[in-house]
Amino acid sequence: MTHRCRRSSGLWKIVVWDEAFFQGKRHEFTTDCYSTPEHGFSTVRSCKIESGAWAGFEHCGFQGQQFVLERGEYPCWEAWSGSNAYHVDRMCSFRPIACADHGRSRLVLFEEENFQGKRGELSDDCPSLPALGWGSSAVGSFLVRSGAWVCSQYPGYRGFQYLLESDSRAGEYKHVREWGSHAQTGQVQSIRRVQQ
Repeated sequence: MTHRCRRSSGLWKIVVWDEAFFQGKRHEFTTDCYSTPEHGFSTVRSCKIESGAWAGFEHCGFQGQQFVLERGEYPCWEAWSGSNAYHVDRMCSFRPIACADHGRSRLVLFEEENFQGKRGELSDDCPSLPALGWGSSAVGSFLVRSGAWVCSQYPGYRGFQYLLESDSRAGEYKHVREWGSHAQTGQVQSIRRVQQ
């Protein structure tokens, strides 16, 4: 499914290069890129986020490992993939994150699938769910009331990342498989709001 910008394209701008350290072929985007090969380069090796927040994906079609890219420079793939459970040296599709509203973010998490079991609510970043008292290393489902959130496999925002948005799936993530094409486990131990 293609995610189109739901607001003026002036809110987002990403500049990408096909070589590390901002070298090689350069291209600017203000909307989603379903496939970098369609724009003449096999993958992104470096990028600058000039405005907005972006979701990058390992494969074309918004598939594979996800990377949340916030304002700043990413001179090489390690800059966006460095803390993931496995290192991905490519980004072949990306799109804006339209619902990132840091000030009003709200997320409900559930111990089991389909919004069952123990329940917790967040409106701020949480570097460690276990330290907050969440008894399990896993989360079964999420209800995103507002904003966009990044869930990480380990405390300290490390490991696999899962992007959850209030304007995608009506904010309902009933099963692990709805978190992204690479989601294999419900292990989530830290969660933070996406910065716009």
